[in-house]
Amino acid sequence: MKKVLFISSTGGHLSELMMLSPLFEKYDYHIITEKTKSTESLKTKYKKRIDYLIYGTKDHIFSYPFKLFANCLKSFYLYLKIKPDFIITTGAHTAGPMCCIGKLLGSKIIYIETFANIHTKTITGRLIYYFADLFIVQWKSMLELYPKATYGGWIY
Repeated sequence: MKKVLFISSTGGHLSELMMLSPLFEKYDYHIITEKTKSTESLKTKYKKRIDYLIYGTKDHIFSYPFKLFANCLKSFYLYLKIKPDFIITTGAHTAGPMCCIGKLLGSKIIYIETFANIHTKTITGRLIYYFADLFIVQWKSMLELYPKATYGGWIY
């Protein structure tokens, strides 16, 4: 059975990612997101199939570089522990390092650009677009910005 890692930041990105939960039955899956009060309850439902990275957005300018570095190290550890065949993500910053590590170590990367963006690229999307094995947009208008993308329609 294929191992699939589902990873995203918390909030809307995680809400979108969890819309893919029907796929969990078909694969040996694992979930990674940021640890916040709103995501702690996922541990009860997914038990050993979920791990957390440090919460931190780019808005926290002084602590962000340190949290990003720590999350890169933890992502490398989790990658080696999980050894996914595929990494599926809806972004954002939390997923970037894992996708880079996965690509370097042989995983297939599937990136789904967030539903929230209709006319602009996300920072993570700009990076992952160049090496994703499948890059999906949820709005046809986004094909103008990502011409090699696949239009997948709304995830909701």
